[in-house]
Amino acid sequence: MPGKMNALVLRGPGDFEFEEAAAPECPPAGLLVKVLACGLCGSDLRTLYSGRKGMSYPWIIGHEVSAEIVQTGAAYRGPYKPGGVLAVAPVVYCGACDFCMEGRFEFCDNIRELAQHWQGGFAEYMPIPPEALAHGVIRPLPAGLDPVYAAAAEPLSSCLHAQERGRTGRGDTVVVIGCGPIGCAHTTIAKARGAARIIAADVSSERLEMCRGFGADALVNSASEDLTGAVLRRTDGKGADVIITANPVPETQVQAVEMARKSGRILLFGGLPPHDSKPGIDTNIVHYRGLELIGTTTFAPRHHKTALDMITNGSFPVGKFVTHVLPLEKAKDGIGLAKEGKALKVVFKP
Repeated sequence: MPGKMNALVLRGPGDFEFEEAAAPECPPAGLLVKVLACGLCGSDLRTLYSGRKGMSYPWIIGHEVSAEIVQTGAAYRGPYKPGGVLAVAPVVYCGACDFCMEGRFEFCDNIRELAQHWQGGFAEYMPIPPEALAHGVIRPLPAGLDPVYAAAAEPLSSCLHAQERGRTGRGDTVVVIGCGPIGCAHTTIAKARGAARIIAADVSSERLEMCRGFGADALVNSASEDLTGAVLRRTDGKGADVIITANPVPETQVQAVEMARKSGRILLFGGLPPHDSKPGIDTNIVHYRGLELIGTTTFAPRHHKTALDMITNGSFPVGKFVTHVLPLEKAKDGIGLAKEGKALKVVFKP
């Protein structure tokens, strides 16, 4: 196998370059894969520019991966063979905690991730450790599915878990706050689950128009219109059944509570900055309206399977979702487009 490869190497916050790096070795009981596509996630942007606690440098990130097997380890005894193509999600469960023993993998107490605990996919080659094969989320690529589109299954999986917990259903009025890639994914999922009306909100008119293509019925530019008031006017003062905060803005969580209908469910999907993660939510509203505040962050294998099924059968408009496909050598261009909000989902091909 090659001793060198090209990769996007992160050497510190804001310090990253496309350059030659040492190719990883195949784990003795794992796989070595050639990366076919790797999506750029919002968390990748945060890591590239702000680093991550406990990260050692230099490092290679990238966790929305599809890849071809090029080598199996000498001690590997599993079903995969060289030439097979895989959809690789990053989560690796411990398999031993109470939640894993109950089959509730999405709540694993000791979850680890590819691209954090092991090298990621912004590179020509990537190792798949035996831990990921035993307790991770790795599936053969469905027949006929473009590997570029398979890379989109990972973010879709988290959204599916969130709406499962939020019980989005037939007849619901749903508000999606934030029309980036996650907000657009939530919009399509809510429609697929039977929502009667979806109100999308963002401060960017460009992103609002993108979200319209994913099934939004009404658009609110919250840069020029009071969001809570706009939702209440559109619901005859009753409020929305489900509100999804798909952004990192504390004030939107406050607004979500204020615009919720009695017995409403609020999905706190977007994580907040560590220094500003305690917004002034009026818990009396939560109390007297019987609201549910629901936090989710990851997913179980079943969600990833459903995501791949939706992409493969066309029920998720992945062609609209993936707006830019670039060679990895153009990574800085794609990162700039995503950072400026000019791209929805960028996928790199090493």
